[in-house]
Amino acid sequence: MNESVLPARHVAFDWGGVFTVGTFDGRSTQNVADRSGVPVERVRDSYFRHVRQLEVGAWTLDHFWSVLQEETGVTLPYADFEALYLGSIADHAPMYATLAALPEGVRVGLLSNNYPVVSDHLRADPRFARFDALVFSNELGHKKPAPESFAALEAAMGLPAAQTAFVDDVQENIDAANAAGFHGILYHHEAHEEFERELAQWLE
Repeated sequence: MNESVLPARHVAFDWGGVFTVGTFDGRSTQNVADRSGVPVERVRDSYFRHVRQLEVGAWTLDHFWSVLQEETGVTLPYADFEALYLGSIADHAPMYATLAALPEGVRVGLLSNNYPVVSDHLRADPRFARFDALVFSNELGHKKPAPESFAALEAAMGLPAAQTAFVDDVQENIDAANAAGFHGILYHHEAHEEFERELAQWLE
């Protein structure tokens, strides 16, 4: 579409807690514990001490898993872990419906603190074809709420930040988005209809 006829306002989203229900990390660590028989506290202690290495792309997922195995005693093969990890994604269907219904011409972005393999999995999802810009922390090397994350989103959107609403379920990230010039919208699953009204008002 010609730049001159683009709508004046656009939108970008977080992924976890917005397009998913609950926390991916909590669900994946519970699934590993259930499958392996290792106490979930032991799994989470190792997982959360090292997960930032995934989020900034410093470690591959298989290296991350090898460290967790060594620290926790889990013996699950990597291929089984990867399938379990990706299977821990729980879609939030109402937000995917909102995404699909966005007016044509509205540019749509994603800024997500994410992980190797998971980001590739999402990029391959046909529903993600609606996004014009995908910024994943593991590919960028910075995670929200770092200013570099929002600068990368603005560049990927190809629009001034002031023309884009940013939707996230974490107040700290909304504060950072506002500081970067975006219009922050804090999202709550239980108030999806209210969110849709707020987004529609913004896009008008």
